[in-house]
Amino acid sequence: MNWQEIFISDLSWSLFWEVVFRAFIMFVVILCVLRVSGKRGVRQLSIFEVAIIVALGSSAGDPMLYDDVAIVPAVVVCVVVILTYRLVTWLAAKFQAIECLIEGAATYIVEDGILVVKENSKSAFAQDEFFAELRLRNVEHLGQVRIAIMETTGAMSVFFFKDEEVRYGLPVLPKAYALKLSVIEEAAMYACSHCGQTELLIGGTSVCKRCGHSHWVKALNSLRIG
Repeated sequence: MNWQEIFISDLSWSLFWEVVFRAFIMFVVILCVLRVSGKRGVRQLSIFEVAIIVALGSSAGDPMLYDDVAIVPAVVVCVVVILTYRLVTWLAAKFQAIECLIEGAATYIVEDGILVVKENSKSAFAQDEFFAELRLRNVEHLGQVRIAIMETTGAMSVFFFKDEEVRYGLPVLPKAYALKLSVIEEAAMYACSHCGQTELLIGGTSVCKRCGHSHWVKALNSLRIG
C-alpha cells in the first residue's frame, strides 16, 4: 500500500493551512449557531432538532475540506437553517397543531402495571429497550410501575406505586421473561407476555382476556428496592 497516497495524497502545505483555517471558521460558526438555538442536551433533542444538526453538519463539512467551496455561502446556509429553526419553534409555541406535527406527542406505555402502547398500532415501541430502561431504574416487574410515558425527546418518565400498592406484574428481567409458557402446569398468578395483563391460572392452556395472546410468564409481586 502507498501510505503517502493514503495519508497525504497531493496535500500541500498551503492547502493544509487553508483546511485548518476553514475548519476553524466553520467550527466557530456551528458553535455560534448551536449557542443561539439553545442548551438542550443531545438526549433531549427532538427529531426536528436532529434534522437541524444534520443540516448544519452538511453545510459546514464541505468548506472545511474542499478548496473549491467558498465559506460565505456555507455560512449563509447555516444562518438560513437557524432562522428556519427559530421560525418553526415560534410557530410551534403559538399553534398546538404545529407543535404536535414537529415534536410529536408523549406516549403512554404503561398504565396501572399493564402495557397500553400496543393498543395503538401506529406507535413505534421496542419492548426490549423499554424493559432495559426500567431495569436501569431498579424495576423488576411491571406491577411496580403505575405510569410510564415516552416523552417527545425520547426520554422515559416513570411513576411508581407505593410499596403497599405494588401488585403482580410482568417480569422485565431477561431470564424471568424468557420463561414463557403456553401450557400452564401449576396454579399461580401469571402475566401475559404481550400486554402484561395478570390472571390467576390453574392449568392447561389459556388465552389472555385483554389481548387474545396465549403465552404467559409467572408474575412477580416483589417490592422495588432503591
